[in-house]
Amino acid sequence: MDQNGESARMHGSEHRHHHHVHSEEERKAVTNRLARAIGHLESVKRMVERGEDCNDVLIQLAAVRSEIQNTGKLVLKNHLRECAVEAAAHGDFEYLDEMNAAIDKFLK
Repeated sequence: MDQNGESARMHGSEHRHHHHVHSEEERKAVTNRLARAIGHLESVKRMVERGEDCNDVLIQLAAVRSEIQNTGKLVLKNHLRECAVEAAAHGDFEYLDEMNAAIDKFLK
């Protein structure tokens, strides 16, 4: 219950589950991967601005897409190992449904 006597469950924007705190190592791995992808994407942007060959741009865009997918896989693995296990242990099926929806969006 909060200060007004309302449970968190009554608020649509709040979750019932306990939020798992990820380790600094996990956060750093994800942020480093994102920084690499951002740098690579900025490089591709410069290629386009210089009018470089479209084939080369497409190849580099594929590399950026791969970097982003790999970052997503890392987030997903961490999420399954930590958050999903915790939600399941607490019987938080609403959170597991939300997680499945997020996975579906990621895999599109």
